[in-house]
Amino acid sequence: AARRDFYWLRSFIAGGVAGCCAKTTTAPLDRVKILLQAHNHHYKHLGVFSTLCAVPKKEGYLGLYKGNGAMMIRIFPYGAIQFMAFDQYKKVIKKQLGISGHVHRLMAGSMAGITAVICTYPLDMVRVRLAFQVKGEHKYMGIIHAFKMIYTKEGGFSGFYRGLMPTVVGMAPYAGFSFFTFGTLKSIGLAQAPNLLGRPSLDNPDVLVLKTHVNLLCGGIAGAIAQTISYPLDVTRRRMQLGGVLPDSEKCLTMVQTLKYVYQQHGIRRGLYRGLSLNYIRCIPSQAVAFTTYELMKQFLHLN
Repeated sequence: AARRDFYWLRSFIAGGVAGCCAKTTTAPLDRVKILLQAHNHHYKHLGVFSTLCAVPKKEGYLGLYKGNGAMMIRIFPYGAIQFMAFDQYKKVIKKQLGISGHVHRLMAGSMAGITAVICTYPLDMVRVRLAFQVKGEHKYMGIIHAFKMIYTKEGGFSGFYRGLMPTVVGMAPYAGFSFFTFGTLKSIGLAQAPNLLGRPSLDNPDVLVLKTHVNLLCGGIAGAIAQTISYPLDVTRRRMQLGGVLPDSEKCLTMVQTLKYVYQQHGIRRGLYRGLSLNYIRCIPSQAVAFTTYELMKQFLHLN
């Protein structure tokens, strides 16, 4: 029974550590993505690589990690809740609804993603506000100050949930497809070429797991497909989260308004998909590190 009790905690830690490692790896790309998605006036004429070079010149190397503190505080519970909820939802869907195979992975993945987002959304909001600030024009002095300001100036708790709608709508296909693609690739790979792609798990020799580099590849592909499908909603969420900080905020009050506005102003490539190439570069190592760290942590904490 003791082992079962701590299973929750161990699974929580594994998810949290996986999330933190993945996000710190790609924090600079994340900051640049936020600056580009919402057309920050200091960097809006630049592309991905020129922004990556311009940020350290203008704000020092630590500028690339702006908002990363809030990100870490958010990502630990986020990663943990998502991975834990995924396992739980999978069991419930299998037992209660009798659905198994790929469909239950897809459903559980989406539900887990939505649960994690709702629980940690205010921290995401604060992180985006901090990451969008440019040196010399600071409105928020830090995480706690940003919380206070948003709470007092933007209508209490509801202020923290601006942009939740596109997030949830985008989350379902994103989390669903990434778990679905990863799970599918993993099961096909292990079924077709067990010796080439798989190896016995360190903590349970009867369980086959993917070799590390194959795991990285599958995680990366899963992330890239999921990203492309839900990217315009990600742009919408960032715009809505930045709300009052942007000059055109009154045109971006609802999800549909924001999508329309970005499309009319900037079109598809420079608007709805702005920063997507960066997202691939960012997303592939991030997803790959997350899934791989999680698999390693699972073996380290005897979760298989």
